[in-house]
Amino acid sequence: MRRIRRAAALLLLLLVGCAPAPATLVGTELAASPAPDFTLTDGITGRAIRLGDQQGKVVVLTFLYTRCPDVCPLTAETLRQAQKQLGPTERDLVLFVAVTVDPEHDTASAVQAFALAHGLERNFAYLVGTAAQLRAVWSAYGVRVVPDPATPGHSDAIYLIDRLGRERALVHSDVGATDLLTDLRLLLKER
Repeated sequence: MRRIRRAAALLLLLLVGCAPAPATLVGTELAASPAPDFTLTDGITGRAIRLGDQQGKVVVLTFLYTRCPDVCPLTAETLRQAQKQLGPTERDLVLFVAVTVDPEHDTASAVQAFALAHGLERNFAYLVGTAAQLRAVWSAYGVRVVPDPATPGHSDAIYLIDRLGRERALVHSDVGATDLLTDLRLLLKER
């Protein structure tokens, strides 16, 4: 009997030692703190969107402007590719959100044209608001905005927020669509 127990304990140790390590998110893993809440207007639909109302969905939150010549189109393409690869059920559980960093120029028609040009027509909101509303959101997410009328600059940040409304990872525009998709699927599997 003693030998059987030892053999079972040894087998258990071997099995535990061989178990695959839990998958980790690409990018900087965050402390799973509640994502700062805000309400802004979707420039595409005209409806108010409150981040806190998105619980149950994984949210990809980024900061863009429609006249951006480099980083923003790259980010938009990554979002589009990840969106395209999501299955139908997954698509219903993921929301891609862009917050403008150029409230003066990102009008409803500008953000609608940007979304259309970049193929971001599903599960995508491009949020606009007053300068004061937007400054509060930028500050809450540590996004630095350089208000240059010709070409504004801003921090490159893409936050992944889980289905419980917690900040889980921070990635940047150099993240590939495959890595972003992997992160989204890891977050979708969590309960």
